[in-house]
Amino acid sequence: MDPISQGVLGASASQSFSTRHETGLATVSGFVAGLAADMDVFIRSSTDPLLFLEYHRQFTHSLLFIPVGATLCALLLYFTLIKSRLSFKKTWCYCALGYATHALLDSCTTYGTMLFWPFSDVRIAWNNLSIVDPLFTIPLLILVLTGWRKQSPVYARIALGWVILFATLGVIQKENAESMGMALALDRGHEPLNLGAKPSFGNMILWKIVYEYQGRYYVDAVRVGIVGKVFTGDSIKKLDLETDFSWLQPDSQQARDVERFRWFSMGYLAVDQQQDNLIVDVRYSMLPNEIHALWGIRLNPDADNTTHVSYETRRDGTAMRTKILMEMLFN
Repeated sequence: MDPISQGVLGASASQSFSTRHETGLATVSGFVAGLAADMDVFIRSSTDPLLFLEYHRQFTHSLLFIPVGATLCALLLYFTLIKSRLSFKKTWCYCALGYATHALLDSCTTYGTMLFWPFSDVRIAWNNLSIVDPLFTIPLLILVLTGWRKQSPVYARIALGWVILFATLGVIQKENAESMGMALALDRGHEPLNLGAKPSFGNMILWKIVYEYQGRYYVDAVRVGIVGKVFTGDSIKKLDLETDFSWLQPDSQQARDVERFRWFSMGYLAVDQQQDNLIVDVRYSMLPNEIHALWGIRLNPDADNTTHVSYETRRDGTAMRTKILMEMLFN
């Protein structure tokens, strides 16, 4: 989830358990701790571009790491800001409440979060919230700021209720989107594999539908509301390394990197339709009914067996696609 949402949710959790005279310190502690798990984005390598994919939302987002993360945050805040105004024990409790919200909120998105590391490397993704959603964040922010100003935990408790309500609505919307996607696939005469729905950017009304059928991924969009609508998309051949990259040596670093990217992408890989040697993550695009992946890895047939793939992001045509997205949402 975006940093503002993470910090404000952490603040709402700590604020909701605070006393009147501790509201400000509890809010700051929860906000900082709510952000802290994303410090893993600094784990990078100049020679291995996929290292950050392996470590983002990994050990710092594990449920087992919550006491450790809370302790680190409490030590930082206690000795730089809070000492003499609040005990270390209370500082730790407020930090623990804030830190605990981070991974759970991330798991509501589609990126995948390793909640059960080190016992499992499964990436949990409930797909019921967009990675950014102003309708989720703005009421949360207003309630937390109001609670801070009035020094009352009541508003933070209302904020937590809003989070639960919004996430529950996301689950309902997801189920409706998947039902619409299944009906679309069956109308085509397909028996889909792994059909799933994910919210498009910034809302839970427009959903991206991806399913597999006879070695191809089909991508469409549905608008879930009082009057539903289907936006048909395109299909793309599923990645087959043996046929698509017959020159790739199985024991090469590039081959290992493809498997690392496959794990991160939960298997949704294909060769880009416009660019040779570019393997893309089919799950993500600016427009939910298109196959114009936001990121991918590029293989080099001339590289030696120790060379890593390159990681590429794509943001071309963003303004035009944003306009089309708005039309799909409201037209």
